[in-house]
Amino acid sequence: MKYVLLVYGEEKDLFALTREQAAKLDADSLAYDRWLDQQGKLIIAQALQPVKTSKSLRRRKGKRLVTDGPFAETKEQLLGFVMVEAADLDEALQIAEGIPLAELGTVEVRAIYDIPEP
Repeated sequence: MKYVLLVYGEEKDLFALTREQAAKLDADSLAYDRWLDQQGKLIIAQALQPVKTSKSLRRRKGKRLVTDGPFAETKEQLLGFVMVEAADLDEALQIAEGIPLAELGTVEVRAIYDIPEP
C-alpha cells in the first residue's frame, strides 16, 4: 500500500540552523532517502520551498481566487513529503520515525486513496 509522509515543522527552526547543522540535516535526509530506495520502499521524496513562495487557489462558482501563502494559518508549515510503499500502517510509521526532520517537527502518515474506476 502507498503512504504519503507529510513532514511539518516551523520554518523558523530551519532558518535558525547553522550552515553546518543545515548541511548535516540535508545529508542525513538524502542518506535516508537513498536507504529507503535501496529497500524498495521509496516512491518519491521532496523538500518544499519556503511558505512565503507559495500560493493557495480556491475555485468557487467557477471563479478563481488566488492568495499568498498556505490556505490556513498554522504554527507548523508543510516542509516536504515522502511517498513510500509499505505493507501496512505500522511499517509506514516505522519509516516515518526514521525521517531526520521528525526530530524538529511532525510527520503525518496518510494512506493514499485509490479512486475506484466507475
